Amino acid sequence: MDIAKPSKTKELLRRHNLELKKSLGQNFLIDNNILDKIVDLANVNEEDTVIEIGPGIGSLTQKLAEKAAKVVAVEVDQRLEEVLEETLDEYNNIEVVFDDALEVDFDDLVDGEYKIVANLPYYITTPIVMRLLEEGFNVEQIVFMVQREVAERMVADPGGKDYGVLSIGIQFHTTAEILFDVPPDVFIPQPKVHSSVVSLDVLEEAPVEVVSEEFFFKIVNAGFQQRRKTIRNSLSKAANINLSRDLVDEALESVAIDSRRRAEKLSLEQFATLSNKIYELFHK
Repeated sequence: MDIAKPSKTKELLRRHNLELKKSLGQNFLIDNNILDKIVDLANVNEEDTVIEIGPGIGSLTQKLAEKAAKVVAVEVDQRLEEVLEETLDEYNNIEVVFDDALEVDFDDLVDGEYKIVANLPYYITTPIVMRLLEEGFNVEQIVFMVQREVAERMVADPGGKDYGVLSIGIQFHTTAEILFDVPPDVFIPQPKVHSSVVSLDVLEEAPVEVVSEEFFFKIVNAGFQQRRKTIRNSLSKAANINLSRDLVDEALESVAIDSRRRAEKLSLEQFATLSNKIYELFHK
């Protein structure tokens, strides 16, 4: 059943009396070329187990099942149960789990390593991605369709307006790449923004050495809390760490970072060096 067509998608939604919920970010792909490209660029093969987040009516799920050994589709909207039973009926390697991707333990759903491939609802993009990376799930690769401006933030270099906490979080845990852009007119309903498909290859080790990952991200978050402030002011006034100005000054001078610079000018490596020095001084 080829459902990635405007007429078929509309017919399925009408027949199952489904009204799409804006609050769940439900925008369904209606272009087979885009779907095939996602699966191909994720390098899905007959040895892979794939978890899909938000299968919707199952258009991407079908394509994944044709290439993968097993697909586990995690869907929060139980209203889609009947339509998924219909669209996925001919496949014997798909399991649909009705649960919240922000809470489910992905490692409990499959054995061994797995890939995650999804057309993500935009409203949960950042919390889902960071949860997958921070909680140490057994995922080897993530291929997501996300809002284009979010994709640009993920791969941003220091110095620009797109560079921030998300950039550092993604680049600390993965090698990130924007694979291709997707226009609004290949969805029902059409979103108001362009999308991008992003590949995140999960690193076995972070590219920088930090004494404490938790403390490192506290420093990063504090640095970007007020983007217009200098790194000196941001850190010395951060409520989540309680650092004295003298300690911040000593740390910045010690690692040769100009106290007048803003957080967006600091590289991942500089943040790592700075957080290690502050940690050392803070715990004396």
